[in-house]
Amino acid sequence: MKIAVASEGSNVSGHFGHCSDFNIFTAENGKITHSERIQSPGHDHNLIEFLAERGVDVIISGGMGAGAREKFDAKGIRIVTGAEGAAADAAQACLDGSLVSDDTVCCKHEHAGDCH
Repeated sequence: MKIAVASEGSNVSGHFGHCSDFNIFTAENGKITHSERIQSPGHDHNLIEFLAERGVDVIISGGMGAGAREKFDAKGIRIVTGAEGAAADAAQACLDGSLVSDDTVCCKHEHAGDCH
């Protein structure tokens, strides 16, 4: 399983589409076995396809717009929003089942890094 966390460095980003990078975690048997940080190609790039090409099964973020949610749903990639704190902790909490999505849909983007 691969979990991507929209990030600002090592922390969860407030908004998927405006993150500076993605921390991608590979997990087996409920444990993270590999991690890598890759720079986001930017909001204008097709971020959903960018992550799908890397085999991502789950995307974690603080918030996400409706358009991105629809595209992830179409790709069969699970969405978890409402996360905060360290990206690695969020990924492990997702694996443990203790990270529950708040299903937040961001409607306004005047605050590039914060949906809330």
